Amino acid sequence: MLYISDMVKLNDEQQIRQLANLELLARQVVEGFITGLHQSPFHGFSSEFTEHRLYNNGESIKNIDWKLLARTEKLFVKQFEEETNLRCQLVLDTSSSMNFPNKGINKLQYSIYAIASLMYLFKKQRDAFGLTLFSDKIDWISGVKSTTSHLFYLYAELEKAYLNPKENTVTNITDVLHHVAQEVHQRSMIIIFSDMLENNMNPEKLTALFAAIQHLKYNKHEVIIFNVNDKHKEFDLGFDNRPHHFIDMESGDEVKVHPGKIRESYRTSLAQYRHELELKCAQYRIDIIDAPIQEGYNNLLKSYLIKRNKMI
Repeated sequence: MLYISDMVKLNDEQQIRQLANLELLARQVVEGFITGLHQSPFHGFSSEFTEHRLYNNGESIKNIDWKLLARTEKLFVKQFEEETNLRCQLVLDTSSSMNFPNKGINKLQYSIYAIASLMYLFKKQRDAFGLTLFSDKIDWISGVKSTTSHLFYLYAELEKAYLNPKENTVTNITDVLHHVAQEVHQRSMIIIFSDMLENNMNPEKLTALFAAIQHLKYNKHEVIIFNVNDKHKEFDLGFDNRPHHFIDMESGDEVKVHPGKIRESYRTSLAQYRHELELKCAQYRIDIIDAPIQEGYNNLLKSYLIKRNKMI
């Protein structure tokens, strides 16, 4: 049964069905991932982590799960619905470059499915979560809650972003992250989904971006960047060796070029930019995770769990 917040108006039967499909996809991704963890080096994360946490010395023993102690020889405490372990703010880039490619699943759609899956996982773990949508500015930002109604409230906003992709809209991730740093007052995990193309090969913009990320770190937030990309076309310039007409999805600028003539110099410049980006992230202790749209969601969920495990 779906419990929808009063803030979400769902009068359209098709919209309700689409929301249910988003929830179903997220559930399948997460439950398949959890099942896989039983056979992986991360077997310490299991379906039980949604209902238990490790016992901390000195706290009350009334909620210790003694049966689980007998099976695992470890002390776990039963966790109840009202408990919140962690606060997470998901920040989604909805600028026009995220609509690439125009065939098959694009970067925006991939990110929406990934975020829906993460939210489902947050809900299972009693973690509180919120959502921010941005392009050249913050377009929408929610509060942070861990309820089922809140989950479907955010699913409805993701559905709107999915159905109404933006055209000729640029990115301004720097100003947006400064805004997020000001809006999110309690220590949180900030999870950013973006192709990070605004600052591509521009040293001044890259410096400004990391000043914004420093703002987040100064406020004690942990930051993960999921760098969403079409690896074959964007990194390798994997187009046929014939003249192509390229149109910038954000600015509308056009250029005609033969990929074979620029492929090596393009790859070199992009690799240099990505190397600098990764070095800066390492300097500020920010996790930047490659997120190719051709791959699934397990690596994203695993990266979140590893980061979460370090924070609690």
